[in-house]
Amino acid sequence: MDWDGDGCGDLQGLTERLDYLAGIGVTCLWLMPFYPTRDRDDGYDILDFFTVDPHLGTLGDFVDLMRTARDRGIRVIADLVVNHTSDHHPWFQSARADRDSPYRDFYVWRDEPPADGPKGLVFPDAEESNWAYDDEAGQYYLHRFYSHQPDLNILNPAVRDEIAQIMGFWLQLGLSGFRIDAVPFLLETEGIAGEVHGDPHDYLKALRSFVDRRQGDAILLGEVNLEPKDQRTFFGDEGGDELHMLFNFVLNQALYLALAREDAGPLERALESLPAIPPDNQWANFVRNHDELTLDKLTDEERQEVFAAFGPDEGMQLFGRGIRRRLPSMLDGDRDRIEMVYSLMFSLPGTPVLFYGEEIGMAENLDVPGRMSVRTPMQWSDERNGGFSTGRDDDLRMPLVPGERFGPEAVNVAAQRRDPGSLLNWIERLIRRRKETPEIGWGRWSLVPAADPALFAHRCDWEGSTVIAVHNLSAQPRTLALELDEEWEAL
Repeated sequence: MDWDGDGCGDLQGLTERLDYLAGIGVTCLWLMPFYPTRDRDDGYDILDFFTVDPHLGTLGDFVDLMRTARDRGIRVIADLVVNHTSDHHPWFQSARADRDSPYRDFYVWRDEPPADGPKGLVFPDAEESNWAYDDEAGQYYLHRFYSHQPDLNILNPAVRDEIAQIMGFWLQLGLSGFRIDAVPFLLETEGIAGEVHGDPHDYLKALRSFVDRRQGDAILLGEVNLEPKDQRTFFGDEGGDELHMLFNFVLNQALYLALAREDAGPLERALESLPAIPPDNQWANFVRNHDELTLDKLTDEERQEVFAAFGPDEGMQLFGRGIRRRLPSMLDGDRDRIEMVYSLMFSLPGTPVLFYGEEIGMAENLDVPGRMSVRTPMQWSDERNGGFSTGRDDDLRMPLVPGERFGPEAVNVAAQRRDPGSLLNWIERLIRRRKETPEIGWGRWSLVPAADPALFAHRCDWEGSTVIAVHNLSAQPRTLALELDEEWEAL
């Protein structure tokens, strides 16, 4: 929410909406970058890691947000974006100006791009190489993301010290942990000169140890979009001494393939492919997030199936691997299927994560370029600017979702709060039911065979209690016969 009417959401506006978040059952809030930025990548091109962007508020506003959230039982984590900085960050400005600068080795430089450097392009539509030439520096620098985001040299002890200071600073001001951006790239050592000593995962262990010492109940949530066989190491040893949680990209992509095929098979195979993890670690399950719906772990044929079902137009697709839409529009507003998807997510082993607006069925604005299509203003009411801002329409940093079907006139918090049958009230009940069902969060899960391939059934067993969940991936009604004794109760 925009508190000061300048068209941009801010920390004070968020603080004012904490009662709403607590009311629907949110227990942890994840903040995207709020640091000073050139705003060429929606805040992920950071100029200063130790303060708040003036458009969003002050450090005082941040501390007030932390205090108010704690009072309402909500913990707050924030993006830790330390794979790279903005090319206007003072470190990079010093590094490019002088080869003898103490910040020169904060980044990765080469006279010529190495032939054996990193191969894959994260943004193939925008970049032609992972190396960019800087005229002032007279060398090439590594950037795994955009060329205006030079990579930090994570092997430099001085860089690691700075990262520890960043984490300690924000933990001291009230954060309960971090969502670490682009973890595999953070640990990557390809293209860095010299011999690499030790296991890159030792650095994750060091970060975890630092956080445990500073704040024992803080968490590290990682963005690790890799094959299942490669994910286990990011949790650490048998005691789980690296990341506490990982986003479950494999399950997310399988969900959309299952929906496209109306077949539970992809979902079942994805669950069975997940590695066993330490008992105190957890997967973070999600339906949509702030980026494109990435489908990079599907085969080319499978990806085309999902494109055909949910993003058939070229303008709905991004980078050849993703869809830049939200679930309600992908399912053509089918309320039953939308509810089924969220019920399924909340029933799966792991921690459910919601992206803002999912609870009311927000869609996207495809007129907005790239990933930003799903980052439109929250729709609080049917008033001007969707109740998000009192500023002028043309002051909005991002345009609203258009149209009579998904725009603020049709989809907003105020109207749904008054309607007992609304999606918002249904999601609130779903969250409450999940909290009342520890079998899902703590129990051992297993698949329940179903004769109909469209039906996904699984059970969770915990301390002598069992929950069985059945979900229909088809758009048509289906019937499943289960032999249950009299002790079972329908939830």
